[in-house]
Amino acid sequence: METFSQPKLRLEKVSLYTSLQGNQQGYPILQDISFEVFEGDRLAIVGPSGAGKTYLLRLLNRLSEPTSGKIYLENQEYSQIPVLQLRTRITLVPQESKLLGMTVKEALAYPLVLRGLPKQTIQQRISNWVEQLHIPNDWLGRTEVQLSGGQRQLVAIARALIIQPSILLLDEPTSALDAGTASRVIAAITQLAQSHQTTILMVNRQLDIDEMFCTRLLHLQQGRLLANQKASDVDWLKLKQSLLQAEAQAAEEWI
Repeated sequence: METFSQPKLRLEKVSLYTSLQGNQQGYPILQDISFEVFEGDRLAIVGPSGAGKTYLLRLLNRLSEPTSGKIYLENQEYSQIPVLQLRTRITLVPQESKLLGMTVKEALAYPLVLRGLPKQTIQQRISNWVEQLHIPNDWLGRTEVQLSGGQRQLVAIARALIIQPSILLLDEPTSALDAGTASRVIAAITQLAQSHQTTILMVNRQLDIDEMFCTRLLHLQQGRLLANQKASDVDWLKLKQSLLQAEAQAAEEWI
C-alpha cells in the first residue's frame, strides 16, 4: 500500500490520567503513546480489558483531552482545531449508539443534512450503504426502541459509512453482530478505505477479523503501546496466546 510522507495522525508521548482534586494526577490510563497513522491505513487496536483502547479512540475524537503529550491532524495540533470542525473529519462509532428519537432513515440522513448535501446525493448514499450492509427496507421507518442491540449497532455503522469521513474510529463494531453480518460490515469498511482512502482505526477483540481487515496493528497493555507492526509481521497465534494470558491475569487481580 502506498503511504505518504505526511502522516494523517501523529501522537507524541500522549498520556492520560484520571483526574483527582486540584492539579494532582490520578491513575494512569495511557502512558507515553507515540505512533503515526497514514492516509488509507487500517489499524486494528488490540489489548486486554483495561488496556486503554477505548480511551485512545476518545482522545482522537476529543471526547477526552490528554494529560500530557500532543496529537496532530495533518501537522495541525488538535488544540488548535475547533472541536466541531475536527469531528466533521473524524467520526467515532462507539459501542452504544443512539438515534435520538429519529427513525432509522432520519438518523442516516441527518449528518448529511447538516453538511448541506443535496437530497438526491443523500438518498443515493443511503441506498448504497443500506444495500451493501443488507439492511432491510422495513427498518428505515423504525425508531431506536424497535431495534435490537445488534440492529442499532449496524445502523450506527451505516450512518458512519454514509458520512464518508476522512478518519473513521470504530469501537468493537461487530461485538453484537452475527458472523455473516460482521463479515459484510468488515468488507464494506475495507471497501470504503480502499475507494476513498479513508483512514480507519478499529478496536476489536476478534483477532480473525483483525487479521482479515488491518494493514497495521497496535497492541496496548496496561496503558502502554507494546507493539506497532505491519499486519504481515504479526505472529497472530502468539498474539492470541498473549492476550488470553493477559486477560487471565487481569481476572485474577479482580478476585
